[in-house]
Formats: sequence, C-alpha cells, structure tokens
Amino acid sequence: MTASAPDFIEVEGNRIALRYQPGQAPGVVWLGGYKSDMLGTKAEALAAWAAGEGRAFLRHDYSGHGESGGAFADGTISRWLAESLAVFRAFTTGPQVLVGSSMGAWIALRMNAELNKAGEGDRVAGLVLLAPAPDFTAELIEPELTEAQRRDLAKKGYFEEPSDYSPEPYIYTRALIEDGRNNLVMTGPIHTHCPVHIIQGLADPDVPHSHALKLMSLLPADDATLSLVPNGDHRLSRPQDLELLTRAVGETIARAG
Repeated sequence: MTASAPDFIEVEGNRIALRYQPGQAPGVVWLGGYKSDMLGTKAEALAAWAAGEGRAFLRHDYSGHGESGGAFADGTISRWLAESLAVFRAFTTGPQVLVGSSMGAWIALRMNAELNKAGEGDRVAGLVLLAPAPDFTAELIEPELTEAQRRDLAKKGYFEEPSDYSPEPYIYTRALIEDGRNNLVMTGPIHTHCPVHIIQGLADPDVPHSHALKLMSLLPADDATLSLVPNGDHRLSRPQDLELLTRAVGETIARAG
C-alpha cells in the first residue's frame, strides 16, 4: 500500500511532516526512534490496525528525520519534544495512547509529564513503550564513551558510530548529550497517572533489558505491565512482535476506558 502524501505543520522554523487518520478516541499516537521515520514497519502496522478498529491514528517525523525539514545534527530531545507536543495539540482531540519506540519512549514520557504539568493529563489514556530508551544519552552513551569519542565531542561537537540499520552512520552531538541532561526522567519515581505497557526484547543489542527493568521499577504507583520477548531484538518488527504491539495497544485502550 502506497502511503498518502503527508501534511505539514511549521514548528520552530522547521516543516514537520505528519499523517493523520481520523477515527474515534482514544486514538493512537506513534513516536518513532532515533533516525527512524513514520513509514517504518511498526508505524505502518499500527496504522493498518487503527484503521481496522476505527481508531484515530497520528504519526510524524521529527525534524531532520524522514519527510520533515531541518538538519538531523540540529536535533535535541527538547526540540523533538516541542515538535511532538505541537503536532499532538494541533491534530488530536480527546484521550490518546502514546506509543513510543526506543527514543520515542523517552519523548512519550516527557510529553506525558509536560501535559500533566499543563493540566492536560487527561489527554494521555496510556503509554505503550517498545524497547524504551529514556535517558539514553546519560544512561547508555555517556558511560561508554571512548577517549576518541570524547575528543571528537570536544573538538568537532559530535562523533559518529556505524549503524546496524542504515548505511549512514549515527551522529551523536554534544548538544544532544547536553540537552539530554535537561530531560532526564529516570532520576526517581515516575508518576504517569495512566496505564503503561513496556515491551522489551531480551536479545536487544542496543538497549539492554536491564534498562527496561529499571524503568519498570520507577513506575510504582501506576498500572504497569512488562512483556519480555525472549528472542526479540531492538526492532521488534517480526510478525509476532507486531501482533504483541497491537494487542498491547488494544488492551491499553481497554484499561483506559
């Protein structure tokens, strides 16, 4: 199926590409990972599932990603969070389930916190977090930096790493790492005030399952579920993974209701 042409919204000087399928609430909002785009396997599977269920579905590309404008190297968690909130507020009505993959789980948790702070907490019906990588700059990258990478960050303002998912290397900037420290969510108990379902592969080479267990331990007051996938990798894009994802979203909608 060929995807429809995207719509665009301008946020802080960048044209942000998005696709919105109208439907009933609670709707579903997809938040992709670092260097991924809204036409990936999981986003497409969710779009098809939401259409079949008559649910509203919203997805977008962060600046520097996919069909959106802006340079990838200019991106930070704060910038991508602001874009996600702007798209969310402009295109959704009523409660929504935020579905975040990898870095998108960090964005989802930050969105939830900002909406709660703004008195809009009832807009989040639940969170489904796949291979969640909140605080990945401080928890997963900074502790592992080599001397050469530290030197590149200091001198060039970035370092590169080969990617298993793209011929282009991953770029991690000093601005991303420094801004990440202003967006940390795993510093104490996390009060989402909504159901949370975490899905984590035990064969994930990028985000260790210990990270998901730590996140789970910080959700003491909420209705939280953890699904561990024995052979699941970071993508969680096999047919059985996609079936688990859509089932988790459906169950989260039911729990929110």
